[in-house]
Amino acid sequence: MSRWLTQHAQAFSLALRKLAATPWNALSSIAAMGIAFSLPAGGYVLLENATALSSRIDSAPQLSLFLDPDAAKADVAQIESRLKEHPQVKSYEFVPKDKALARLKESAGVADVVESLGRNPLPDAFVVQAKSPSADVLEGLRKEMTGWPKAEYVQLDSAWAKRLEALLRVGRIAVLVLAALLAFALVTAIFNTIRLQILTQRDEIEVAKMVGATGGFIRRPFLYYGALQGLAGGTAAWGIVAAALWVLNGALGELGRLYAINIHLAHLSPGDSLSLFGFAAWLGWLGAWMSVGRHLSQVEPQ
Repeated sequence: MSRWLTQHAQAFSLALRKLAATPWNALSSIAAMGIAFSLPAGGYVLLENATALSSRIDSAPQLSLFLDPDAAKADVAQIESRLKEHPQVKSYEFVPKDKALARLKESAGVADVVESLGRNPLPDAFVVQAKSPSADVLEGLRKEMTGWPKAEYVQLDSAWAKRLEALLRVGRIAVLVLAALLAFALVTAIFNTIRLQILTQRDEIEVAKMVGATGGFIRRPFLYYGALQGLAGGTAAWGIVAAALWVLNGALGELGRLYAINIHLAHLSPGDSLSLFGFAAWLGWLGAWMSVGRHLSQVEPQ
């Protein structure tokens, strides 16, 4: 066991020395990988922040039923009776026009406008919560309520939230496709880098094979080299995303102060960060493994 660990430690040390021997080439490769990794990682961060924002907003299936301005108490009672007996209605709240106007007066910037009105322009309304979140059920309930006497307009309040969820699903698919394409490109880049390493060390590899070195002993430093490059690229991507979020949060802070709201984009969680590092290192290892398997067998002692 100790011999196995010693061999891996030697291979790891040799891979580090190879990276240090060509610092500019290594840095350029790591920078390119970091920029490539930062694109899907940044997209993922934005989607996670958008998802967290949407989850904080009440997206329960609700409908707002606005009555005609001339609706009498008897009309309100009739609609309330319909809602109470309807099998698809979970709960409802009646919002009289006077209460709605009082809420509107409490809104910033519109109190003076409301005071200048000669009469209350708001209608009585019912806020209805459906039992089912199904889009078909909600749309059917909306159409049915629109046909009730003295029902002027019925609004499906959660429609925008459903559109946001659909956009987030499309965004996740786009990030996955982008990540897959860039992963293929990065594996190809590591593949070619390791191929050049094998060609430049051809004589050393031939000598090692002549003295009886095993295939695993020869492959190990190249695999560590690829994994280290991938890990460094993932770390660079993490730093790029962190810097971009720092700049964006500064701008969003100014915007939030203007509207008296708190807007802050969260960075990758510890678990997501470890996943990024591990995935980047695995891609580097995969590219090295493919290249070693393809080209190392072609190097034989003469």
